[in-house]
Amino acid sequence: MKKDIHPTYHDDASIKCACGAVYAVGSTVKDINIDICSNCHPFYTGKQKLVDTARRVEKFEEKAAKKVEGIHKSKTQKRAMLKAKRDTKVAVRKTVTKKLGGSSKKNSAGKKSTKTASPEKKNSDSKTTESDK
Repeated sequence: MKKDIHPTYHDDASIKCACGAVYAVGSTVKDINIDICSNCHPFYTGKQKLVDTARRVEKFEEKAAKKVEGIHKSKTQKRAMLKAKRDTKVAVRKTVTKKLGGSSKKNSAGKKSTKTASPEKKNSDSKTTESDK
């Protein structure tokens, strides 16, 4: 093995849990802090313990409550809500374009049109030949 490339191994490293349990182990890290250990894990204790550092459980419950509320609304109420959302988006879009001083016309690709007037389309069939005269 090459020298001076391996991390230092600590025989007396400790793992500290949030519940207060401390374990002595060997590791390359001197002190390790954890949220759940075998003393407080719900699988081993039979008690439910939620460790929610990112509010995931609360966010899920809020979404579930909104879905339950949405189930009881009629189709006409839902359509009215969607129409109101669309109308506010359109109103905001119009005010932004007025402030910017540009037109809000877009082509089929969804990009703003840079042409001021549409040129006449030339048809290759409209060419006259000497035999037509």
